[in-house]
This record gives sequence, C-alpha cells and structure tokens, in this order.
Amino acid sequence: MCTAATYKTKDHYFGRNLDLEFSYHETVTITPRNYAFKFRNNKNIDNHYAIIGMAFIVDNYPLYYDAMNEKGLCMAGLNFPDNAHYFEKQEGKDNVAPFEFIPWILTQCETINEVKKLLKNINIANINFSDQLPASPLHWIIADKNESITVESIKDGLKVYDNPVGILTNNPTFDIQLFNLNNYMNLSTEPAVNNFAKSLNLNAYSRGMGAIGLPGDLSSSSRFVKAVFTKMNSLSNDTESSSISQFFHILTSVEQQRGCVHMGKDKYEITIYSSCCNQDLGIYYYTTYENNQITGIDMHHENLDSKNLVSYPLIENQQIFMQN
Repeated sequence: MCTAATYKTKDHYFGRNLDLEFSYHETVTITPRNYAFKFRNNKNIDNHYAIIGMAFIVDNYPLYYDAMNEKGLCMAGLNFPDNAHYFEKQEGKDNVAPFEFIPWILTQCETINEVKKLLKNINIANINFSDQLPASPLHWIIADKNESITVESIKDGLKVYDNPVGILTNNPTFDIQLFNLNNYMNLSTEPAVNNFAKSLNLNAYSRGMGAIGLPGDLSSSSRFVKAVFTKMNSLSNDTESSSISQFFHILTSVEQQRGCVHMGKDKYEITIYSSCCNQDLGIYYYTTYENNQITGIDMHHENLDSKNLVSYPLIENQQIFMQN
C-alpha cells in the first residue's frame, strides 16, 4: 500500500511512500520536453512540459509511479484494489490507459483547473501495458501549488474529489476516508483535559495524551488519519532543509517496517522509497528503505530540450557518516 502527501512552507512540496513487497528496480527518471510520448489511443505528444519522477522504464517508456512537471504540477498513483474499475474504450472520449494517465496529465497541464478541464473528456480504459505488465488497480492524487484533487475510476464512473487535506492512501474510496475524519475530531496536540467525568480526579500523566485514539496500525484507513493529523499539525521554518526534513518526518509517521505486514511465505511489505518534490524548484528528493540519507536530483541541471530519457538508479545502500 502507499501514502501520498502535500506540504507548504515558503515553497510547496509533494511526495509519497511506496509500500510494496518487491521492487521493479525503479529509477528517478527525467523525461525532457522533446521525448515523444506515444499513447495507445490518442495522438503522440512530441513536445510537452518536462517531467521528473520515479519510474520503471520498459522499452524506453517511463512507467511513472509519481512525478512532477516543470510547472510544479505533481501526480501519484496509489494502489486501489477491489475499487478501481477501468472501462472499455468509448467513442468520443480520450481513452487513456492507467499507465499513461500520469504522462497524459503532466505533459499538458500546469494547474488543477487545467486538469479538471482535461478530465471532463477522459475515460480510464482497461488497457494493459503488456501481457507481463497488466493494468494495476490505482487511484490518483494530483496537486499544483495551491490545491489538490483525488481521481478514482470506479464502477459508478470517474469520480473527481477536491482534496482539502492533501493526503491519499488506499482503500476505501476517498469520500469515505474523508468522512471518517469526523470520528477523530476530539484529538488534539494540546495536553489532555478531563472531559470524562468532572467529579473524578483524572490527571494527564504523560505528554501527548491529547492525541490518544490516533490510529497507529498500518492499514490504509488508519494511515490516512495518522498522516492527515501529522501533516495538518506539522511545523517547520521556511528553509529548504527544515521543510524537506519535516516532509520526510510526515511520511515516516506512516512508513512500513519489514516484518510488520506479512504477504505470505517470506514476503513482507516495506516502504521501498519515500519521495519529496519541491514544486517551486523542480528538485526530486528521495530516501530508500536501506538508505536514510536524503538524495536530491534537480531536473533543471539536465538538458530539458533533449529527446532522450535521463535515469538515475537509486542509491540503496546506507550512507553513514563516521564522525570520529
């Protein structure tokens, strides 16, 4: 499963945890403006906004998990099993395969307003990348510097939700996730007060008791509540170091440790990587399960007018600084 988040200080940030039991050896991939994006049922887009993000490259095609374009628009696909429903091709619609959805949006749009206009004619079509890579059940969070939305293709059709909390996990559907926050409106960052019974002498014997009841398990509904509470109450100063450090702390609050989610036999779900995009500067930061050091890649340090993909393998081994 996964968790995606937005965050704002002086700059704007977007990123996610990718939680899986295996890796496709994904890389940080830059798609420059003149790379020819070939779409299965739509015209190729030969000139477009440059994109940086995490992708699995197959036959020189970047299958993006999450990405940001040069205008600061960001998008991530998260697992949505049992709820995701893709349709057969529809006449008069932009029939976009799930694996094409991120580049379809990020090549053409700069703002959420533009995204919403494009979504009016879209059909998420039931098209596999290949026999070996069938369509994954996904839903998506899309964010510019001012707002975010959640997009879900379900049996009832395409649903587009305003996302006021800037967080997305997995199941259930986003409207239910958002409603579920009502059950936690009593949580507080302040010291606990006795609302239980005024006649009883109850005392706050520990810090943090105002948040008793905040979920701590690794289910998607619990991670949603935990991530929203953490993000909405997070504080940092406006420096890049403080901002990205705080962003990764938000993601760390819901990360998955090896051994805690058993997937059968010797497989365990872990947080394979965490990402953080600076939407204003065009920098993609990441950490991996074995490497806590933050690594950054600046898209503007590459030739964005090229036709060729640029790919950076992840630094996965722990980077330890010995001080003596």
